[in-house]
Amino acid sequence: MPQFIPSGTSHFTMGLLLTTVHFLIGLPWSAVLIGFARVLQGWLRKPHARRLLDRITGTVIGVFGIRLALTD
Repeated sequence: MPQFIPSGTSHFTMGLLLTTVHFLIGLPWSAVLIGFARVLQGWLRKPHARRLLDRITGTVIGVFGIRLALTD
């Protein structure tokens, strides 16, 4: 992550600051995801929902793979 640390600053201090910012952004985002998963818990346990999510995930990964294969 050297590109995020300005020259002339302490690497430790700036690294600690970047870690803190990452933590402060990631914690609420994770809490929101957990909250939605709890709200949708009943639906997410159904086999139909799992198949749908598996198909969506597989399609996205496949599209990324094809795109990667076709680019330079």
